Amino acid sequence: MPTQDEYNRIVYGFASDQLEQENRQLKDTLAQLRTELDHFKNTPLMVCEFLRYFDQDTALIKIPNGNQFLVTIGSEVKDIKPSDTVLVEQKNLTIVKKIIGSKRFNVEKFVIMEKPKTTWTDIGGLKEQIQEIIEVIELPLKKPELFKKIGITPPKGVLLYGPPGTGKTLLAKAVAASTHATFIEIVGSELVQKFIGEGAKLVKEIFDLAREKAPTIIFIDELDALAANRIDVGTSGEREVQRTFMQFLAELDGFKHLGNIKVIGCTNRIDILDPAILRPGRLDRLIYAPHPTKEGIYEILQIHTREMVLDKKIDLRVVAEKMEGFSGAEIKATCTEAGYFAIRSDRTKIMEQDVLDAIEKVKKMEKLEGKEYLRMFG
Repeated sequence: MPTQDEYNRIVYGFASDQLEQENRQLKDTLAQLRTELDHFKNTPLMVCEFLRYFDQDTALIKIPNGNQFLVTIGSEVKDIKPSDTVLVEQKNLTIVKKIIGSKRFNVEKFVIMEKPKTTWTDIGGLKEQIQEIIEVIELPLKKPELFKKIGITPPKGVLLYGPPGTGKTLLAKAVAASTHATFIEIVGSELVQKFIGEGAKLVKEIFDLAREKAPTIIFIDELDALAANRIDVGTSGEREVQRTFMQFLAELDGFKHLGNIKVIGCTNRIDILDPAILRPGRLDRLIYAPHPTKEGIYEILQIHTREMVLDKKIDLRVVAEKMEGFSGAEIKATCTEAGYFAIRSDRTKIMEQDVLDAIEKVKKMEKLEGKEYLRMFG
């Protein structure tokens, strides 16, 4: 049995060790908190674009809002090249670090970039249009040497025009898939930006991105929002649209012949387009996509019903006759509505009455949309 003094020393030693361990943990925690606090106090660095050297210790940079500054280069920063991305201090804009990584384009948040899976068999009623777009877009991308031998220069792009829902976008996606090209899709209205010069910058970046991802097809939907007839007097917003349009024309003119980048414009209002976009050397090949004929309606109907379970009594030829005047989009909507009528009746097979009811529903929707348009704009 230990004496009382020995017992006290053991207890005191244990308590002392425990206190020292807790004290070390508290010091470590305090040091970590101080480090985090220092991080919070530090001024964040700004991401900028390096333009060029001015001399050995200074350089010209461009900050995100577009302004350019002559700044000092940090002593530890080496091997910077034009267009490199650098980090700078916000107070005096001194370059402190170079960011190493792949080039990113600000325009990527405005565009849809994909490898389409649409094939020519997914398009019905547009045989002549398919042949034209193959000749203008697909052949120059697949067989450029053929045009060199013949001694002609293929168009840089085409303009698809016609009523809504007639398959213009499908044509563009199908030719991109057949050529294994990157498909860059952008809406013309998105190129019109708030600040002066931003729209023109976006256009330039679209074409820069296309060159990096080539072979590329640039598809611009609602081209009339960008390329409408220019007027002499207008608001500052209209003048900015014109600046953006002029940059677009400049990029078209700057293309090398027989290049692996093609432009496809799309519009429902060819009557308001500026003639400059249609002159030879630009989007001078015009392809009209009309409402399908009776045979075209039958072909489109076959495409949209090939994976549907149809009753044997349904004659698609008879159904197609009842859809006279329908666009491709309306035919697809009819097939979808027929499927919903079957679902409501707890069936997986489409009956003839489902199709007839769907046709009537789409016709009523078309009439309502027409009346609404007249009420708003008539």
